Amino acid sequence: MSEISTKPYLLRAIYEWCTDNGYTPYLAAAVDANTLVPREFVKNGEIVLNISFTATSGLKMDNDFVSFHARFGGVSREISIPVDNVVAIYARENGQGMAFEVTNLPARGEEGAGEEEAAKSPALSAVPSVEEAAPRPAEGTNPQDDNDPPKKGGRPTLTRIK
Repeated sequence: MSEISTKPYLLRAIYEWCTDNGYTPYLAAAVDANTLVPREFVKNGEIVLNISFTATSGLKMDNDFVSFHARFGGVSREISIPVDNVVAIYARENGQGMAFEVTNLPARGEEGAGEEEAAKSPALSAVPSVEEAAPRPAEGTNPQDDNDPPKKGGRPTLTRIK
């Protein structure tokens, strides 16, 4: 017997945490041939959906699929997303949640994957360390001179680095 992934359990737990705290749960998913979503809302091979109680009808989060009905432009649409395609689940209000590694999608240039599908699949790349990415101050300047307070405002967002 194969072991069941922890991913669907974590999805359900984060969803419950969001709703218990009055947050709006958002689900980000990679879109492929097995994903039933309105294609006009797909950007860069991904879609982000509000999966709150008020935005969905018949939400079912089982071990293989997340499925529900939602209105897009006033028209009810059926949504079905394989759990393997879920990239993240998070609270819209503060960005807290969990990101996942997407599995079982065709890799770029993989045999059998169409060019269009291969171009949509996410790719991993190295992220520079904080020291490498931070701009160095010009000679003769003091980095402590910048006494501006951090900027506040706007909604927190979940940032995925590709």
